[in-house]
Amino acid sequence: MALGRPRTFDVDEALDLALQVFWRKGYEGSSISDLTEAMGISAPSLYAAFGNKEKLFRKALDRYLEGRITFWREALEAPTSRKMVEILLRGTADFLTDKCNPGGCMLVKGAFSCGDEAETLQRELISRRAADEVAIRERLRRAKKEGDLPADANPTDLARYIAMVQEGMSVQAMGGASRKDLHRVVDLVLRAWPGK
Repeated sequence: MALGRPRTFDVDEALDLALQVFWRKGYEGSSISDLTEAMGISAPSLYAAFGNKEKLFRKALDRYLEGRITFWREALEAPTSRKMVEILLRGTADFLTDKCNPGGCMLVKGAFSCGDEAETLQRELISRRAADEVAIRERLRRAKKEGDLPADANPTDLARYIAMVQEGMSVQAMGGASRKDLHRVVDLVLRAWPGK
């Protein structure tokens, strides 16, 4: 059995470069030639290493989510619901406006730029955003049981509110909102927060 030529590129580095293309252009807006040019590889090398464009997008999406794990984990482990919201929203604002990243959230941006051909990916992006909302809701349910939220607080509604604020911040970041602008929004949310 003949072996193929060994790879002459770093797969992780190539994946990071593909992530930047998908983040800027979305799934459908990113052509194979856009991806191979950014990654510095040929189309056959892309297919050999990653399978196809959809599989590459999913791997890039996993890599994207890894980039925000630190502040999400810290937020969900915060001692109070208010501190959780503060860490989560400030971390989101900082992540969305980091000069090293394209503006906005890949989960939000990607869902906007997926048409009928990429319906399965659009559903996956929606599902991943919903999973984030579930994590927030579960943390808020715990906060309510611990007496950190008032008895009349609704963790489901509050989680949806925080998710909508995050998604709105993403849209604003795509439009050029600064970190300072987004932190002002966080300040407003914290002033209205029902918990300690």
